[in-house]
Amino acid sequence: MAEFWSNTFVETAARYSVAVLCLVVFLVIFELVTSYKNWDEIKKGNMSVAMATGGKIFGIANIFRYSIEHNDTVIESITWGGFGFILLLLGYFIFEFLTPTYKIDQEIANDNRAVGFISMVISVGLSFVIGSSIG
Repeated sequence: MAEFWSNTFVETAARYSVAVLCLVVFLVIFELVTSYKNWDEIKKGNMSVAMATGGKIFGIANIFRYSIEHNDTVIESITWGGFGFILLLLGYFIFEFLTPTYKIDQEIANDNRAVGFISMVISVGLSFVIGSSIG
């Protein structure tokens, strides 16, 4: 049985499955902290929400890329990926805090593409910073 779990194809499938599951869970958490419904807004064609959500998806996936690369076990990858997600979520709240003259969520919900783009770039950029320090 140990040979089965050490097979590269099995290990890749396991890490992929875990990363996808974590991506779904983390997107649900992002959905809970935003004032708009991501998928409803995307269905309506709100490009700002699409950019912000796309940045979050890329950010989470990129953090897991680093987590998988630098950890031997699936459990370690989940742990570091989860920690990285918490830091990414913190970055989202910092972005909101640093713009006191307007509400990021409201601007994105109103399809302010400049804010949606900056939100996307922040998620992508922070994912590289977070990922590079994952142990």
